[in-house]
Order: sequence, then structure tokens, then C-alpha cells
Amino acid sequence: MLRQFLVLVLLLFSLCGAAMCKVCTNHNTEIADHLRKSAASPYHGRPANVSSLDEFNWAKMRQKLQRFQVHIDFLKEMPLQAVRLDPKGLHGRAQQTTLEYLLMLDVDRLVWSFRNTSGLPTPGQPYGGWEDPGIDLRGHFVGHYLSATALMWASTKNKSVKRKMSTVVRALYACQKKLGTGYLSAFPSKQFDDVEALKKCWAPYYTIHKIMAGLLDQHTIAGNPKALKMLIWMVDYFYKRAENVISKYSVERHYLMLNEEHGGMNELLYRLYNITCDPKHFLLARLFDKPCFLGALALQEDELSGYHANTNIPIVIGAQVRHEITGDPLYQAIGSYFMDIVNSSHSYATGGTSVREFWADPKRLGTTLETENEETCTTYNMLKVSRHLFQSTKEIAYADYYERALTNGILSIQRGTEPGVYIYFFPLHRGASKAISHWGWGKPFDAFWCCYGTAIETFSKLGDSIYFEEEGRTTPTLYIIQFISSFLEWKSANTELHQIIHPVSSWHPKLRVEIIFPKEGTTDKATLYIRVPFWSRSDGVKAAINAENLPFPTPGSFLSVTRKWNSGDKLSLELPITLRLEHIQDDRPEYASVQAILFGPYLLAGLSKGDWDIKIGKATSLSDWITPIPTTYNSHLVSFSQSIGGSIFALTKNTQSITMLTYPQPGTNTSVNATFRLIINDTNFKGFSSIKDVIGKAVVLEPFDLPGMALAHQGADKNLVVINAATANGSSTFHLVAGLDGIENTVSLEADSKKGCFVNSGFNSSAAETGSNCSSCPNVKLTCNPSMHESKQAASFMLSKGVSEYHPISFVAKGATRSFLLQPIHSLRDEHYTVYFNILP
Repeated sequence: MLRQFLVLVLLLFSLCGAAMCKVCTNHNTEIADHLRKSAASPYHGRPANVSSLDEFNWAKMRQKLQRFQVHIDFLKEMPLQAVRLDPKGLHGRAQQTTLEYLLMLDVDRLVWSFRNTSGLPTPGQPYGGWEDPGIDLRGHFVGHYLSATALMWASTKNKSVKRKMSTVVRALYACQKKLGTGYLSAFPSKQFDDVEALKKCWAPYYTIHKIMAGLLDQHTIAGNPKALKMLIWMVDYFYKRAENVISKYSVERHYLMLNEEHGGMNELLYRLYNITCDPKHFLLARLFDKPCFLGALALQEDELSGYHANTNIPIVIGAQVRHEITGDPLYQAIGSYFMDIVNSSHSYATGGTSVREFWADPKRLGTTLETENEETCTTYNMLKVSRHLFQSTKEIAYADYYERALTNGILSIQRGTEPGVYIYFFPLHRGASKAISHWGWGKPFDAFWCCYGTAIETFSKLGDSIYFEEEGRTTPTLYIIQFISSFLEWKSANTELHQIIHPVSSWHPKLRVEIIFPKEGTTDKATLYIRVPFWSRSDGVKAAINAENLPFPTPGSFLSVTRKWNSGDKLSLELPITLRLEHIQDDRPEYASVQAILFGPYLLAGLSKGDWDIKIGKATSLSDWITPIPTTYNSHLVSFSQSIGGSIFALTKNTQSITMLTYPQPGTNTSVNATFRLIINDTNFKGFSSIKDVIGKAVVLEPFDLPGMALAHQGADKNLVVINAATANGSSTFHLVAGLDGIENTVSLEADSKKGCFVNSGFNSSAAETGSNCSSCPNVKLTCNPSMHESKQAASFMLSKGVSEYHPISFVAKGATRSFLLQPIHSLRDEHYTVYFNILP
């Protein structure tokens, strides 16, 4: 009976989509002219009485909803106010960087276009980028800013954030009050006249959604009642617009409008209805459900190809919220099927999806690797989809996905600890670099792309999916699904806990977790469910409470512990982290060898400008050709430099030759090329801390990103080159001696096979006059018996710690013609990398 009912519901959903919206496109401009003309003509001889239409008939809708029972077993997120990230941890540092950016932004500049639109004075100057007064989408970032500051305040209780966000709300209220209709935006309402007329217009509802969502977050998270009043007034205004369009034309006309990106209007309005219980809010939310897209998902058909990803993922999130507040199983099935097909047929190893903002054909990703992969907004929204599914199902696979996408797809998009520097697209082609993706790294005050908005939100709420509570049980029950160093105030158990994640390294492949209870709970017992991720393995795992071992479940399940938690109790976990390969989602035979390399949740990228071939031969396990880099090797990394004409230049690998380039900043491609590992055949060598550690020693200089290669000479007065160290025949060995220039703390490199011959930068007085302008810097050569002062200077180098360094999670993978240095993709900034390799027998 239930199956027949669901089939009937699915059929009706499909017919609804076909009847009410014959066209499902990405932009209104793609609608055929005859359909546009037809839709532009009034449908009714006079405006229809909307109360007679099903779309506005609350009595009928309420009757339908009464067939369903709202589930009460959804997991409840622990509020951000109860969670604090460890500021020294990876996630805590990322959150702090975004906090600094939020505080850098000026309120008058943010609201400039809002004031201009409402006719109020406009002190200061507007921001640029997508917030420029000439850009249709202006104002969207301000909505994101409202959400991000509410989330950040809850996450940190930073008083400056509280003051700044309250000032923005007051400024926007003044604009809304001046306009007097409930309308609030950074652009005039004429944009909605255009979109309702199916004219070309850049997504005005998208911006309105961001503003509305920001106001809702200011109310629900930051406790600002004025924000809720402003939001309800805005919704009243747009409810009337929807009434007008449908009464004058038809509901089909309204659905045709939704072929422009409109954000998560349905999600927002369902959330608002859950607060207000106002029928108008539910009815308007339903009008943004876009049945032409959801209908195919309801029928479990993968028709994503060609659709704009970030237009439609938020619609699915809205469907999930509809399920949560109504209990309608259809919308749960939609979210589940959508997640399944995206994760199995449309996702990269990062957890991200889309190419040039659109979905490609299913299982055809082999030809999509380029500079415009996975728009950041889509990853942000897919995290929401998986989060909702975990809350409703408790299925661990959704928590595993969340970890993958957060670790690789989100933590990768912020440039280290530089406030306000994010990327729009995540390039995944061979030899990619985040710095030279479609737009590269953005600028703090002159970008404000959509992905800047989702970035500041995501980094402001990194604590929102670590802990979930199951209510309605006699024993307080907590799910811990993400391993992030943090503190939790667990009120229902009247206790606190600290989650401590010890640093992970490739040399010690275990995730070590400690959960410490600093105070005794007042309840008799409380239960913890701790995720055991799929990427671990059963052998070697350890779990203990106060040194008393616990039985441990298999990966892909939960470790359950119920007991009275006393002050000082410590739950310790040790999870083995395994290496694995993952095929790209492409079922064509010619892409069967294209695979990514992962270490637990971390996607490993090979430093490469395009090389990707790996031949594993007779290897029977990954450890046969992927080996960890010892933690001590960072002390073996050095850089050589010279001061010329007031500028400092570094000895730098340039393809296969060696030259001198301006001394680089860490995290750049040049910093990779200016770093070398000292290989010293001396068991007593403990690493480089000062020149005295290496003077007089024979060394081989291995380029940082080319394990197994070495700098070598080709004889007197010939350029230095990079060759395979195994075939160097002594040409790659040099003696580090005191600098020939006689200056303290400089060194010279004497060829072991050619005594009296030294590495020479080629710099002289004429080169010094060029200063930092070194477009024609000479190649580094081997010079014999230098006698002139300038020659001795050119053969003397300052020796310092390497500009680049190995990440604690670093491996060497043996390639076909070269080996690859593998590091977590989230740790890279401007360096060139490859994430998919051509792995052959």
C-alpha cells in the first residue's frame, strides 16, 4: 500500500512539473521565443482571485500535510554557542583568519548601495568587485556578511563582531524604513519587473535570498528581534509580487521566472514558517520548490547534466527542510537520491562537484579536469545536503562525505592565514595552481564574488557539524562525527568535554583522538557515539577509557560508550590511517587508469607542472611505491641566496636548468624551486641549524619537488642541470666549504669530481646594476679556479633554512620518469599540482 502511494505521489509530482513549468532551463534567455511571448501575455481577462487557486489555498494544503507525521528523531545540532574550536588547530586557525577579515570590512562601504537605492546619504566609497554600484548582483555579499557575522559571533562571542553586525542591521533597517514598502535591496525593484517579464536580468532573487537569510540568521543565531521584523516585512512584499504575477498571468509564468538563479528561497521560507507558523510563508516557500527540477529527482532519474549546479542544490536543501517540518517522505527521498547520484557520478576526489558551474554527464568526469572545477558555492551547499541527511538518517556515509568535502574542498579555498583571500573555482587539471585558476585568488576589497560570501559563512561555522544530540532518550546521547580539536558544553548531560586531535603525520599513520571530561556530569549515565570512518581499518585500532581497553567496531560504524562520566575521564582512540586509490568517476575504458591518491580523509596532490604518469610494475601494495617522508627531513631543507644590487636572489631550479631569481615568499611556485634537500652520507648528521653543521661535508642537492633527482654539473663553464641522482656518476656531489668571498656565514659549493671548480651564479657588477629586475639572469654554471673578487663573490652564497618545507603529511610516489612529492591539497597555496594520476601497471 505504501509503495502504491509513493508511486502515485511521484507521478503527481512529475505531472505537476510538466503542467506548471514546461521549460526547465538555467537562464530565462534560454526560453524559446514562442513560449516567452505566450507567457508574456496576460492569462486572465482580469486578475484572478488568488484565493481560489490551489497555490494560495492554505486549507487544502493543510489537509494534505495532515496525512504526514513529523519525525521527532532528527538529530539536533549542538548550537555554535556551545562549541569552541582550538585556536591552535587547523580549523581554529582557519576560523580566526576569516574573523580578521570580517573585522576588516567597513560598514559604510558595505551598505553604500543600499543607502543609495533608498535615497539616504552615502558616506564613504562603495566596495568594488561584485559589490560595485554598477553590478546587478550588488548587495548579495552583505546578506552573506549578516549570516557570517551571526555565525562568527556565536562561534567566538567576539564583541567587535557583535557591534559591527548590529550596526549593519540598523543601517539596513533605516533603508527599508525609508523605502516604506518592505522592499530592501542594494538595487531598485525594477530588476524584479524585468525578471517577471522574462527579460535578461542577473538573478535578483539570488541577492534577495542572501539578504533574507542574513536577517533570519541575525534573529535565530544572534538573537536580534529587529532582524525578524525586517524579514517578515520583506517576505510580505515578495508574497504580494508573487500574487500579482500569478493572478495576472499564471503560476506557469512564476515557475518560468525560476529559471534564473534564486538561491535557497524555499529553504529560507520553510525555516521562517517553522518560526512564525504563518501560512503565507509556507505557501510562498512552496512556490520556490521548482517542480521541473525536483520532479526528475522524485522519479529517481539522473537528469543533472547541463544544469547549473548552484541554482539547483539549494532547491534540494529546501526540499529537505520541507521534509523536516512536514514529515512528507517524498522530500526525504528527493534529498537522498540527489546525494547518491552526485556522490557516485558527479563528484571529484575533493568531494566537490561541477565544471564551469554546471554538471557534466554522469560518470564522464575524465574530460572535465580544468581551471574551473567545483565552484566553492556548490561545495558549501553540498555540505548542507549531507548534513541534513545525516541528521535524519544517522547514516555514517554522510558524515564521511562531510569530512572529505570540508577537509579538501573547503579548507583548500582560503590562502593560508591571509584574511580575505579566497578562490572561486578549484582547478583540478594536470599542473594546476590555485593562483592561476579562472580568477585566481581574490582581493579582500575588490572581489566579493558569490564564493566569497559562502566562504565567510563556511569558515564562520566550522564548529556546527562536529557534535549532534539525540533528544527524547532517557539517557543524554551525543554523536561525535568530525575529528576537530574543540571544546563542547554539553548542557543536557551537565558536563563539558574537550576533543583533542593530535597532529597527523605520514611517518606515523594514525589518528590519535582524546576526549577528556574536565568536570563530572550530574546525570547517572550519558552515551557517546563516535564515528569510525570508512578510511580506517580494524587491525591496529585502539580504544580505551582511562587506559582500560574497549571493544572496537568495524570502520563505517559508531563506537558506542554509555557510562557515568566523571571528572578527569579520558576516552582515547587510535585509528590507523590508510593510503588508497580512487578512480575518477568516468566509466569509459580510456580513463580506467586515472586515479587520485588519498591518505585517510586527505586528498594528496603531487607537486607537478603537468607530469602525471606512474608505473607501478609488479607492486602488490601501495607501500611498494608510495613511501612517507621522515619528519626529520625538514631540518635537511635549505636555500642558497646572494645579495645583488640591494636585492636578494635565490638559487632556483628553472625546468631542468638552474638560475638566480628574486628571493620568494613561502607558498609560491618559486619557493618550491628555490628549496633543496641536503643529502649527506653521514650517520651523525642531524640536520641543518647553522653553517657549522655542514661546512666540510660532501652533499647532494635534491630539488624539493623532485625526489630522487639532483643538481649536477656538466663540466667547467657549463650550466648546472637537474638529473636522475642514480645516474649522476659523481657529478651531483659537492663539498660545502667556507665562502670564497671571505665573508662570515657564506658557503661555496665545490664539485667533488672537479677540485677547484665551484658553483657560480654568473652575477657581476653589470648584473648588480639591474637590481631586482632579473628577466635575463644568467644560468648558474661551474667555474674553475675563480681568482677575481667578483668571481669569488658569485661563487659564495648565504645558506638558510629552506623557503618551502614538507607538510607533516608528505609522501614520495615513484613515477614513470620522475617521482612525485605528495602533500595534502588543502596545504597548497600557489604551487603547481596534479591530483589525478595516470597509474599504469
